[in-house]
Amino acid sequence: MNVHDSERMAGLLEQAGFEAAETAADADVVVINTCSVRERAEEKLYTRLGELRVMAAESGHDPIVAVAGCVAQQEGPAIFKRSPGVADIVVGTQAIRRLPMLVEQASGGRSTSGSSSVIDLDPHDDVTFPLGVTRRGDPVKAYVTIIEGCNEFCSFCVVPYTRGHERMRPKADILGEVREAAAQGRREVHLLGQIVNHYVAPDDGLCDFTGLLEEIHEVPGVERIRFASPHPRHFSVRFLETMRDLPKICRHLHLPVQSGSTRVLAAMRRRYTRESYLSLVDRIRALLPDVALSTDMIIGFPGETDADFHDTLSLTSLVRYHSMFSFKYSPRPNTLAEQRMADDVRDAVKTERIVALQAVQRSVQTELNDDLVGRNVVVLIDAASRRRETELSGRTSQNVVVNLPGPAAWIGRTVTVRVERAGPHSVWGTAGDGGRVSADEG
Repeated sequence: MNVHDSERMAGLLEQAGFEAAETAADADVVVINTCSVRERAEEKLYTRLGELRVMAAESGHDPIVAVAGCVAQQEGPAIFKRSPGVADIVVGTQAIRRLPMLVEQASGGRSTSGSSSVIDLDPHDDVTFPLGVTRRGDPVKAYVTIIEGCNEFCSFCVVPYTRGHERMRPKADILGEVREAAAQGRREVHLLGQIVNHYVAPDDGLCDFTGLLEEIHEVPGVERIRFASPHPRHFSVRFLETMRDLPKICRHLHLPVQSGSTRVLAAMRRRYTRESYLSLVDRIRALLPDVALSTDMIIGFPGETDADFHDTLSLTSLVRYHSMFSFKYSPRPNTLAEQRMADDVRDAVKTERIVALQAVQRSVQTELNDDLVGRNVVVLIDAASRRRETELSGRTSQNVVVNLPGPAAWIGRTVTVRVERAGPHSVWGTAGDGGRVSADEG
């Protein structure tokens, strides 16, 4: 979501007459886009602001600095107080469309009154966005927001407080953006929302998330459709059957569980149990036997016992996720957990547990990737390797990263790859049929 917000802000500034600079030392405006899901993000923000202060003192170059994103929404005026003379603008998550105007205000303040501090944390329910403005950084994939905000209020999660209540984008806007992205050569569309499968179109009450997928599936030029993240509470048989029947929908589901313990899940206000989650996994795999699952896991949530953590380990072994994002719990401002629960699991215990969890997950991923050796997989090439000039990488429908030799001209094309070796995080192979790419390469 933050990557896409950065694409949007870059596009807005370009429309206002700015050009992208290589470094902050060359820039008239520096935008720091932030996330507050984890505590380290705030520390990184203030470190970066300190670096900009040093740069201005040493070089005499003093760009307008805007802090955007969730930390901006969360900290507000405190950013000016903690980093005086560095940040000029604090723009909240719902006000990024106003960024060019805020830059103009800050610049005008510098030239007239000497005070450049500008802040906009106001809620803005209008989630439309000008078509064609977004400056997309990925030549193959297009991020498309379908929902802003969240109404779930899980006890650990800061999102409802930083991104606001749930607001659906009109279906017409979404389809217009998808068509534009496809016309520009993007082969993959990645739909974004805190809970994508809660979507209902405000301009078409009969169109839910499944209906939206069906309409996007018909857009010419779109080869693959991904989305993140669905919530385990909002799955229907119709959705799973549609996912099974529409070939453009990738066979990958990010299914955040957060804990394997029913007791901890209740404290997290996730509104499902270990048993109901495992039952959902069984239903998904019955209808989509080739699906790959990934998840999020929080370790050391308040009150987590050894028995609770054992439940997390056993669930991880049972489900056999293809990948996992795992985090040590840290209290987030304004959340129910921060206000009502003591952070009573020692950091050393959190570290010990997350190392054990990651070892189990690494073993599972290694086995799943080893199973691909000797098989042919279909890969959408999306990048050149940063390590080797002649190596490319891409992903299967199941979101497995595949590395292979090939020319840069293959980026954006679909290639059949024979997997020759595997590691825990990716596999390696060569293009099949003498390196021939798909017939729809253009």
